[in-house]
Amino acid sequence: MIRLSAQVKTLCFVGALLILIEIINVFTGRMLSHFGVIPRHLSHLLGIFTAPFLHGNPAHLMANLFPLLLFMWLSMQWGKRTFILTTFAIIVLSGLAVWLFARGATHIGASGAVYGYFGFLVLAGFRSKKIRYLLISVVVAVVYGGMLIGVLPLSPYVSFEYHFFGFISGLIAAWYWAK
Repeated sequence: MIRLSAQVKTLCFVGALLILIEIINVFTGRMLSHFGVIPRHLSHLLGIFTAPFLHGNPAHLMANLFPLLLFMWLSMQWGKRTFILTTFAIIVLSGLAVWLFARGATHIGASGAVYGYFGFLVLAGFRSKKIRYLLISVVVAVVYGGMLIGVLPLSPYVSFEYHFFGFISGLIAAWYWAK
């Protein structure tokens, strides 16, 4: 279990980092957005690790920030090791899948991670077979289940691929590390 003070520090750090990166991106004319994932371009393979920290505009960041921090906090309840492994798996697996299979566009934003943590949280309680984790899974599934519509290609400007592959990555992480 991660101490609450460490959880809060981690969440504040991530929130502040995302806001700082967005401020820099605004003042540089969105120059950092070039570090997103562009599928099947070797020069953008590093974007797997940078894309989740970049956003199209401040509204895009704000739309991702609350669910990201909430789902990160809930995922931390499984412990430090599981949280770190889950986070790494979500970033790498979803980013790599987007790089391999997504349509040609620059894919950026933390929504892949949001959907990854969502996938983890929905399955992890059932995999753990512990009541407190099961309750988290059920509440997340009931309250945020409508997010699943986001894995459908409803808008040409939304990376539904990051949503889909993030969700699948979270399910994979839950399958392996939520017990």
